[in-house]
Amino acid sequence: MKHVAGVDWGSSEHAVCVLDEAGTVRARFEVAHSAAGIVELRRRLAAFGPPASLPVAIERPSGLLVDALLEAAHPVVPIHPNALKASRPRYSAAQGKSDPGDAFILADLLRTDGHRFRALRPDSDETRALSALVRTRDDLVAERVALANQLRALLDSFWPGAPMIFADVDSPITLAFLNRYPTPQSAEHLGEKRLGAFLAREGYCGRRPAAQLLERLRIAPAGLAAEAECEAKGLLVRALVSVLEPLVAQIHRLTAAVEHAVTQHCDGPIVMSFPRAGRVNAAQILAELGDDRDHFSTDEQLAAEAGVAPVTYASGKHRGVAFRYACNKRLRRALTCFADNSRHESPWAADVYRRARARGCDHPHAIRILARAWTRILWRCWHDRIPYDPARHRNALLLNAA
Repeated sequence: MKHVAGVDWGSSEHAVCVLDEAGTVRARFEVAHSAAGIVELRRRLAAFGPPASLPVAIERPSGLLVDALLEAAHPVVPIHPNALKASRPRYSAAQGKSDPGDAFILADLLRTDGHRFRALRPDSDETRALSALVRTRDDLVAERVALANQLRALLDSFWPGAPMIFADVDSPITLAFLNRYPTPQSAEHLGEKRLGAFLAREGYCGRRPAAQLLERLRIAPAGLAAEAECEAKGLLVRALVSVLEPLVAQIHRLTAAVEHAVTQHCDGPIVMSFPRAGRVNAAQILAELGDDRDHFSTDEQLAAEAGVAPVTYASGKHRGVAFRYACNKRLRRALTCFADNSRHESPWAADVYRRARARGCDHPHAIRILARAWTRILWRCWHDRIPYDPARHRNALLLNAA
């Protein structure tokens, strides 16, 4: 008799439900999220036959539990949380929620609608390594941006000239300057000669002379904070600088690791061949595409997963098109970033963007339209394992001929 299992994942314990082909509950239990708990889960599932014949439905496509199930040869079927949420009214008019109840719904969805879901195919080790590097770097960049905005807002409140000296408030030279001069009072006696010595000591490689940088500081509006407030905010400036400096350094190290990893990846040359894709952006795209070509069977599926294709609502005479919220947001950010950059090198991409703006689309909408156009080409190149060749891009050739 065929069985299916559903697992409601939790941070401390997992709820498990096993059903037979008639939908009868054959087992219902919980296991701890520990080494012993995972061993216990695999042992109890083995009672229902060989692991390859017992598929397991779960809400997430990655994690230690998923890896353990795959290692045991269980077919793992990820089911999106939105699909689980939409299915609850089928089982309860009150739409109550519990971990054992969710495990039952997951198992029953796999039993009745298993043909609608795809079993997970794990990526290669190099793709998993690239994905870990890319995602962690992206998270740290988001933290850096948040801290830099906080630092800029703090300086604007009592020393508006400080963030105007150098280009970026989170650059190493700016952070070194703020660590040495955290308040307007500490920079009162800062002259051209002293600033020049500071720049030389810090290895400043900018093209602005000390006199011009000092002029930026002096022409800025003067802060009106009193002495005690300036002293307190100076401590805050140094606190934020002490967090940002190692963060910026680690992001730089991770960026180098990402660039090296994508060049060594078997699909790296394919994505990097696109105009202005670069290395980091190509790695971001590749980390979300993965290795499994069957995961995106068509370019339409890739566009929907990436959130660059809208959602259509049609009923009778009513038809509406709306922004797609449910998608892989990391993939959307990567593709829209690439699309925005590509229009500065590819005349075809620039023309697609220009025509979208001429139709009244704002910048983000026009970039998504361009990204949707690029997904057709990206999917074909990735699926056929060939780099992008402008000489084979028909629409680009027609534009150049015109």
